[in-house]
Amino acid sequence: MARKRALVVDDSKSARVILSRMLEKYDIEVDMAEAAEQAIEYLKHNRPDAIFMDHLMPGMDGLQAVQAIKGNPQTAMIPIMMYTSQEGELYVGQARALGAMGVLPKQVRPVDVSKVLYELHLLPDRRDMAEPALQPVELESGTPVMKAPAAAGAPAPPGIDWGRRLESAVKDQAIDVRRFIVASLDSFATRIVSDMRDSTPVPATEPPAPVRAVRPVWPWASGIVAACLVAVAFAACWLIERNDLGNSRAEVAGLTSANTELQRARLDLSATVKDLTVALAASAGTAATSGVSTAASASAAASKIETVPYGEIPFDRGRLDALRDLLGKLETQGFHGVVKLTSLAGLFCLSGNASDGFTLAAANLPASKCDVIGNPFEESLSGQQRQSLAFANLIAGVRQRTAGAITVAIETAGSAAGIARASTPYPARTESLTAGEWNRAAAANNRVEFSTQSSPGARPGQ
Repeated sequence: MARKRALVVDDSKSARVILSRMLEKYDIEVDMAEAAEQAIEYLKHNRPDAIFMDHLMPGMDGLQAVQAIKGNPQTAMIPIMMYTSQEGELYVGQARALGAMGVLPKQVRPVDVSKVLYELHLLPDRRDMAEPALQPVELESGTPVMKAPAAAGAPAPPGIDWGRRLESAVKDQAIDVRRFIVASLDSFATRIVSDMRDSTPVPATEPPAPVRAVRPVWPWASGIVAACLVAVAFAACWLIERNDLGNSRAEVAGLTSANTELQRARLDLSATVKDLTVALAASAGTAATSGVSTAASASAAASKIETVPYGEIPFDRGRLDALRDLLGKLETQGFHGVVKLTSLAGLFCLSGNASDGFTLAAANLPASKCDVIGNPFEESLSGQQRQSLAFANLIAGVRQRTAGAITVAIETAGSAAGIARASTPYPARTESLTAGEWNRAAAANNRVEFSTQSSPGARPGQ
């Protein structure tokens, strides 16, 4: 059977490498393109079985590329899956409206890749695979032992109890093994009786002397050994199935307990947010009567930059404290408008691989020996994963507290914009350049920029 082929389109080298290695584990050949224009040129001479398309790329973006591919009759039938950190029902609906089958997040798990490959028909359907090889047997009495096969492709009923289903499967397997053992023992018994009859000497008409026949022992020994082997096999199968059933029940119990804890925590958090909103609203009403400032001075004070250490999500920790202080000052000044937070990714010199992960390279390592120059951690984060729960609660609280007078907008610029808008120039790549020197510039460029924009027509103190 010919190997399936996929095309990965992404301007990030690390993202292309991560996805291609996951696909190659499923015996899928992978071709790569770093721009949408290059992918369209590739499709003029090649026909892959599927395309994984990034969204944010220089020049033509992913959605424009999907529209162009689906608009060409020669390439319209190629399935396309968006491979991007963008998410949300609105984006998924827009991608599907243009012809994409769905969205695969960049922080992808192997189980997500397997599910997508089945949807794209790059892997054979499990329902088409052959049934287990334990065939029905016929007992010596002539009564056939049959087991009705399950209907192929029948959908599982909703709310299925996996514990009972596993227990039922173990019982069915035990019945099949028991029937196999009974049939095997009957066969061995028949063979032993036949061997004993053949080995018994036929008495002559006039025997010269009474001679006691010596019966061979090996048929009995072989039968006992065979029975022991069958019993051991049955016991091993039973122990394995019992252990699997126990593990499954423990896992179901753990998930149920975790779900209960999450529900309790959600209720506690809702009550806390409600109390905090009331207290902050009262405090904001008091501060509004005494604090008067101009919108221009608020915008000048809000412009600032906060660096983000490698491996931390952009909107958390130090950036959370900076935003809290900024919003407090703007509320006191009666600011009306938008606070814009822009995340810019630095390109780090990293060591490691896509399977085991990447870490900052040793400071004395030559920069030319880096395994990756980029920011795979930043690229793997989805929209919701870029901010902590406390950060999201702070943004929602200020909007509710000020009745929409102050809103916070979050933007992710990505790696390409991080290079174009680098606050600290990266050093020239020479043979003497070390990873430490390069990563100092990358750490300064891995940042979050704060800026404000007053609402049109807003007056100072409003």
